[in-house]
Amino acid sequence: MPTTTAETLSFVNRNVTVAPLVLLSVVDHFNRAAKGTRKRVVGVLLGQNDGKNVRVSNSFAVPFEEDSDDPSVWFLDHNYVENMNDMFKKVNAREKLIGWYHSGPKLRASDLEINELFKRYTANPLLVIIDVQPKESGVPTDAYFAVEEIKDDGTTTSKTFVHTPSTIEAEEAEEIGVEHLLRDIRDVAIGTLSTRITNQLQSLQGLHLRLREIQTYLQKVQDKQLPVNHAVLGNLQDIFNLLPNLTTPKPGGDPKGSNVGELGYAMSVKTNDQLLAIYLSSLIRAITAFHDLIENKIQNRQQQEEKEAKKEEAAAEKEKSEKEKKEAGSNGSGTESGDKSPDKEKKK
Repeated sequence: MPTTTAETLSFVNRNVTVAPLVLLSVVDHFNRAAKGTRKRVVGVLLGQNDGKNVRVSNSFAVPFEEDSDDPSVWFLDHNYVENMNDMFKKVNAREKLIGWYHSGPKLRASDLEINELFKRYTANPLLVIIDVQPKESGVPTDAYFAVEEIKDDGTTTSKTFVHTPSTIEAEEAEEIGVEHLLRDIRDVAIGTLSTRITNQLQSLQGLHLRLREIQTYLQKVQDKQLPVNHAVLGNLQDIFNLLPNLTTPKPGGDPKGSNVGELGYAMSVKTNDQLLAIYLSSLIRAITAFHDLIENKIQNRQQQEEKEAKKEEAAAEKEKSEKEKKEAGSNGSGTESGDKSPDKEKKK
């Protein structure tokens, strides 16, 4: 177990990527075993771990039970884990057992004990908590490594989890499969612009959530509810150093003028250009819609006039045929009377 700050930072700086196939498998496991209950599901993670990059590419479920009243009482079938691991090695030898997962949504008191069990199969097991019922937008995974925390007062070290950033990445074959699964969910009628705006909105909501967590942590440190962690503060300082300075005065500008810097001015111009393009697009879309509406009304009116004209022609032809029939009937009766008169004269 790492006992120094450098070794702890080595875990924090690792790049953990989770495949979408793992997310689908965990959600299916939860829906089959624990949906509608307060239980969590546990499984094994398979993939590659080269020391810097951790790739979680596959997983399988494990029989797991725990007491809801006493978190220290739990059961995990390690014989099942060993048998399944041997069978997965026969299918793909590159996928090794690198850790385990559970459906959380947060850390539990027994997680450290379960993590010690998985140290039989790998030196530093990875724990990934997958939120199968997310209430907020963002990445539904949280990755952790177990470390020994050294206290400043020199007392006995205690084991704890260190959070590691995680991302969702898919290979080409996985992207095709995920697109096929989401084809029925995605609304094809929605345009590309609305899709991009929705994605940006979700990204901003995720950023707001992270900033709120940072604010909560700093407030607790200020209120002395949490100890000062110089590693966390150093990372926050690096983040703040990357932020652009929007109040830098423009070169050659009036020092007594506004404090809007060159970057702020460029962002304003860029934003105005984008808003102008959106405004023109909306105008064109509205004009096109009105044009289609007018064309539709003209076509409907023409079709109605054609139907009425056809009805009038049919009525005129019907009247004409009736008149012809009447005339033919009158001419027939006249010829019959003319044929009968000579016969009468002959009889006389």
